Amino acid sequence: MSSDQHRDRAASVFVEEASSALPDVAAAPGASAALDWVGMDAIDLPLRIADTAGDLRVPARVAVAVDLAAGASRGIHMSRLYTALDAAVAERPLTPGVLEALLREFLASHAGLSTRARVRIGFDHFLRRPALASGHSGWRRYPVRLSATLLRERYALDVDFEVVYSSTCPASTALARQLVAADFARAFPPDAPLSRDAALRWLEGEQGMRATPHSQRSTAAIGVRLAPGIDHLPLARLIDAAEAVLATPVQAAVKRIDEQAFARANGENPMFCEDAARRLQSWLTTEPLVRGFHVRVAHHESLHAHDAVAEAGSEAR
Repeated sequence: MSSDQHRDRAASVFVEEASSALPDVAAAPGASAALDWVGMDAIDLPLRIADTAGDLRVPARVAVAVDLAAGASRGIHMSRLYTALDAAVAERPLTPGVLEALLREFLASHAGLSTRARVRIGFDHFLRRPALASGHSGWRRYPVRLSATLLRERYALDVDFEVVYSSTCPASTALARQLVAADFARAFPPDAPLSRDAALRWLEGEQGMRATPHSQRSTAAIGVRLAPGIDHLPLARLIDAAEAVLATPVQAAVKRIDEQAFARANGENPMFCEDAARRLQSWLTTEPLVRGFHVRVAHHESLHAHDAVAEAGSEAR
């Protein structure tokens, strides 16, 4: 046997002996109190998300945890949580089933120590959005957070996401219309002749709209508990439905013809924050993918220095 072979064999024996003798302080039993959750936060991982935009790989921030029974052990096996997480999401697209299997693996690797498990995942979901009229398209980013829990065999998956939209104030709209009507009445008194062409020139000129309603960028934070039996993450469907209900989502690619179409959409959909919350509530109450929900809308006012907010939800969430 050569000197190199002797050295390699000696190194292998040393590693085997050292591994078998490594102390596991965390596994020592004790009279310690029970802990609700123990685990790891801020784990960076690339995830595969299958959706209508295709199979996307996105960077994500993950938190994993299990509970710890009283006196069972000084600590949990964090490396087991990490290796199970890495194996679960390395090559497979993320689905409700994958997350449930991951949580069951967490508990199997902590038999006698834990009875519940949790994983939380945050990432940005991108969808390509068509322009309103020009035929162009562009990407929109939607913050998403998944929270999966397994509590004594009860599995639940919550999906939280945000939609940004434009909101035109109904009160401001009514006041602006009143001013425009008053200006029109002064420009065309009852005893003056009125022609269609003259009225059109007035409406298209600067004097035709010297008062405009205020509108602002607004945010809808939507959280849903998915119904049992769903085998995929319906992110695109939920986001599409929320934007359709609100009717005025912010745009990506915008030409003048798109801006004009956006102005019409805002004019046809003036809404208070209460209106926006009720629209989302009405949709989610009948959405078959959803077992429970909570929504919070915030209109980041251009008139006031504060936000106008409204919330709605169901008990199941």
